[in-house]
Amino acid sequence: MKKQIKTIVAALFALGLVCYTVFSLSALSAPVRADFPSEAAFAAAEQAFAAEQAAVHAHLTIGALAAAALAFALEAAPVAVTATCLPIYFSLTGILSFEQAFSGFSNSTVILFTGMFVLGAAMFQTGLAQRIGLLVVRLFAGSEKKLTLGIMLLTAGMSAFLSNTGTVAVLLPVCIGIADSQGWSRAKLLFPMAILSSAGGMCTLIGTPPNLTVNAVLTAYGYEGLSFFEYAWFGVPATLLAILYFALFGRRIIPERVHHDARVSPAHEIVHSTKKQWIAGGILLLVIMFMALDCIPLALVAAIGALAAVIFGCIDEKQAYQAIDWSTIFLFAGALSLANAMASTGAGSILANLCIRALGGNPSPYVLFSVLFWACGVLTQFMSNTASAALLCPIGLEIASSLGVSPMAVVLALGFSASAAYCTPIATPPNTLICGPGSLKFLDFVKVGGPLFLLTYLIALALIPLRWPFALA
Repeated sequence: MKKQIKTIVAALFALGLVCYTVFSLSALSAPVRADFPSEAAFAAAEQAFAAEQAAVHAHLTIGALAAAALAFALEAAPVAVTATCLPIYFSLTGILSFEQAFSGFSNSTVILFTGMFVLGAAMFQTGLAQRIGLLVVRLFAGSEKKLTLGIMLLTAGMSAFLSNTGTVAVLLPVCIGIADSQGWSRAKLLFPMAILSSAGGMCTLIGTPPNLTVNAVLTAYGYEGLSFFEYAWFGVPATLLAILYFALFGRRIIPERVHHDARVSPAHEIVHSTKKQWIAGGILLLVIMFMALDCIPLALVAAIGALAAVIFGCIDEKQAYQAIDWSTIFLFAGALSLANAMASTGAGSILANLCIRALGGNPSPYVLFSVLFWACGVLTQFMSNTASAALLCPIGLEIASSLGVSPMAVVLALGFSASAAYCTPIATPPNTLICGPGSLKFLDFVKVGGPLFLLTYLIALALIPLRWPFALA
């Protein structure tokens, strides 16, 4: 019933937007030359019409932003469906041309996404990810604290280059089996693993979708994107903070709930080819090396790596298609369409000016940084972190531009905040995955993840402006 109510609310809002769109566009009337006595009068009328049309398009874009944000927050429809409505809406209304509206699907970042999805899946299909996981578990076996440290280091390292969800899915049965056999609380192993999958993803361009979204929005606005490992300036300290947090304090507040279900063992162990594991690992290392060198476009490197994984049999064609997270692809492409509309119509400037007035007219960059970090941080606990970053990044860029400060620190505040999805079981798929097996409740995530999010904000406030100063170069 709750789902139906959310869907009805979002549908009514969307219907209202459609009605307002029809009314606003039908009220526009282009000037006709025959109605004016001179060319000068006609030119003035055309100029006035263009200004009126631009204002209408800006208001409609803000309406589309609000409708999308509501649909994302309520989960009234799959995120891919909501995101795909955006380029269709902008194209039909003439706010963007068809090519501009759907340009997100041909963006190089989509190729980068796709290639890394396939390459990451090859690591899991060949059993290499599982093999690495078991090796680390053996190295850190002996005590619960020691194993937790090993699991956190492994999860962070894998999540920097592979799917966060895939990493947790692979390690989940291993951790459950060890916890049950030793009589340990599952949550003590699973909670740090899920959180470190998000923190570790902050370390590289491909580690988490918000990082790629930030890069794409920056380039869409004409700014230079960040290099592959440049995110590590904050990602590594944030990851070390999470590890220290659980090692020194966080583990104590994770609930001591012993899971009473019988231990579940796999029906049979799949035998993987060691040769293919070596090949998959070699391909991944080469891809990372060339991405770090930045001598070839990242999307091209990812495409070559994915193709090599298929050619060498690390993953077959069908598995490669299934490995692509199409929801993320469509969400990303729809978000870029929104960013284009925000920039071209001036809607971003309107919202930026409203935010600046709400913050006192001339807020300190640190105040702006804090407000955006917390706004995005709260949103991302209840909706897709990619969606929250995509919705707020254009606004952050416009605010930074209006205040005459460098946009880099402002936008990265949004990207890293979106990745720090620690506080609810619905914030990320890894959080959701551990919720049932760990017997965790909603408030458990708030109690454990809340302090860590606050600490992450504090080091972000200290470190990000040092690496990416607010002052324009």
